[in-house]
Amino acid sequence: MARCGPWRTPATSVPVLCAPPGGHPGVGNAPRGNGPDLFAAGPWLGAGMWVVGGRRRVPWGQTPRPPPAARTRRSAPSPCTMLPLLLLLLAAAHGLQELPYEPILTEHKMSGRITGSTFVLEQPRCAFDNVTAVGTATSIWLVVAEAAAPVSFPTSVQPGLPQWAFQNFPTNTSAYLTLEATILNYPCSKNPPEITVLRVGSESSCAKNSAVPTCNGPLPGPGPYKVKFLALNGTEPVAETQWSQPITLRTAQQPPSGPGAGGKRSAEMIAITSILSILLALLLASLVATLAFSGSDPCGRGGVFKPEAASVRRYNTHHVYDQPAARL
Repeated sequence: MARCGPWRTPATSVPVLCAPPGGHPGVGNAPRGNGPDLFAAGPWLGAGMWVVGGRRRVPWGQTPRPPPAARTRRSAPSPCTMLPLLLLLLAAAHGLQELPYEPILTEHKMSGRITGSTFVLEQPRCAFDNVTAVGTATSIWLVVAEAAAPVSFPTSVQPGLPQWAFQNFPTNTSAYLTLEATILNYPCSKNPPEITVLRVGSESSCAKNSAVPTCNGPLPGPGPYKVKFLALNGTEPVAETQWSQPITLRTAQQPPSGPGAGGKRSAEMIAITSILSILLALLLASLVATLAFSGSDPCGRGGVFKPEAASVRRYNTHHVYDQPAARL
């Protein structure tokens, strides 16, 4: 027979004062016909005691009833279990399908593949062909963003709004939409010699025109940038590709200057130029002196030529035919 005394159950550490004859402390010995209530806030400890929070107990022979607050507290769903379900419902209602395609730079060896304000991408051929929500009326946009900026798309995306305008990038927005196309512009078939590319940043005429928010204007800096393609049915996003790898543009390099970078060569060029200038001056002086004294006679005579006076005797011409013929 178990004796009465203070002891604690290993699971709940609730003090129990006594156990009934033939009973075991800590074992649910409820009255016959009255099993332990599974919705109770505390454990059934036997000896006719119902413990709630380690303080309440019910005398032997009475039916234990849990408190209403405890019953309500146990039946209410936990927020931790509702949050994943809510996220799943939102994702299903959103309907945005992620595609495995990742935009890449063109693999063709062409000039201007990456410049200081533009870069060339491969067209997303066959990327949207297996998407049931994408039709011929679906708009496919190119999203350009800063590589480190987090970009998320709400349930409604309107390309003409200021939050997606090129003119506000990157000061007032972290991404903009440009190069609108349809699935007809990106057919799956492609001829081998055909080059199908997209040049990002090639339109400079509309860069500062706020009336053209989807302008494909020159990129404002070296980046890095990331791009993806987004399909819209009206204003509802239905499919998107993966983000590309970070793309860094070229930067202009200044010519080297200073003593450690080209300074010695500049000093040598200055010295050579000075020597050549002195020699040229001496040559010109010699030429002028030669011209000044070229007309003087080295024997001391005047250098000015004076023609000598010449006398010519008068001579009357006559013909032999005018003389009288000799007579024999």
